[in-house]
Amino acid sequence: MLEEDQNIEWAQISWNPVIGCTPFSAGCQNCYARVIAEKFKHNKVKDYENGFKLHLIPSRLTMPLSWRKPKKVFVNSMSDLFHEDVPDAFIEQVFNVMNKCDIHVFMVLTKRSERLKQIAPKLKWTPNILMGVTIESNAYRHRLDDLKATKAINKFICIEPFIGAIDKLNLTGLSWVIAGGESGPYARPMFDDWVRSLRDWCQEADVPFWFKQKSAYGERRAKATIDGHYYKEEPRLYKSPDLFDFL
Repeated sequence: MLEEDQNIEWAQISWNPVIGCTPFSAGCQNCYARVIAEKFKHNKVKDYENGFKLHLIPSRLTMPLSWRKPKKVFVNSMSDLFHEDVPDAFIEQVFNVMNKCDIHVFMVLTKRSERLKQIAPKLKWTPNILMGVTIESNAYRHRLDDLKATKAINKFICIEPFIGAIDKLNLTGLSWVIAGGESGPYARPMFDDWVRSLRDWCQEADVPFWFKQKSAYGERRAKATIDGHYYKEEPRLYKSPDLFDFL
């Protein structure tokens, strides 16, 4: 299994020019990527000789240029592009590739919103880049403000793992909201009322909502329904601040 083949429900493929990370906030406690990286190291998978130790892989930068059919791409599913040890110049190279590959939609997700805000003026924000921040609980709601301070045309938030109640967020101008409970043997609980509130805020702001799953806490398999309904709405991508289309 390659990391590009991970079963990421809201993307078609992952692209990892950076591998590895370090804990940053509460959502990192049960990091899926660390588990995968250590498994790949054990199985002697190429580029995982150092397990989850952060390292750049310049040879992977041009991969999207060879993809001829449009794809929804999760960028750095095995890392955080805005990690403090990723040089500005390398982040700019990743963005240059995304700028060139306008047939694909690139979904970039970070917990390091302060670094994102700092470097954002140096980056070219084409409409095919969907920039997001993770907000695990109310303690990290400031990340949405950092995201909104950038000139990214398309923005989203990912509330996964959803490990704490969140006060009402201003979702105006977002292209998408993703939420999901934690999975795995050490999953922390998530409560339906948290998701109901988020769903209602999305509906009020007319923002597409994708609910991935409930927490697997105490369950063998987590379900993806709230009040008997599935929410799998695709992102609304703005071509400019005033023009949009659906994926």
